[in-house]
Amino acid sequence: MKASKVAYKPVGLALGAMSGMIASKLFKQAWKLVGHGREAPDATDEDRTWSEVLLAATLQGAVFAAVKAAVDRAGATATRSLTGAWPG
Repeated sequence: MKASKVAYKPVGLALGAMSGMIASKLFKQAWKLVGHGREAPDATDEDRTWSEVLLAATLQGAVFAAVKAAVDRAGATATRSLTGAWPG
């Protein structure tokens, strides 16, 4: 296994946990704007419409994917700076 890949494993795990926390906070803030101050609906919220539930799920997925990609990319770039090789 390449040294850069081994070096990136613990970094990737830590970044994954951090990105989840960041994405959760960003989604809650974004939903406050979209949902007019209400909390994001769960799929089983009886008083919410299909469109509201699906919009919340779509927004949440997009935010989580974007944050994960940004954090993973930053971690890989930092690993390359430290080891001289791209992890992967």
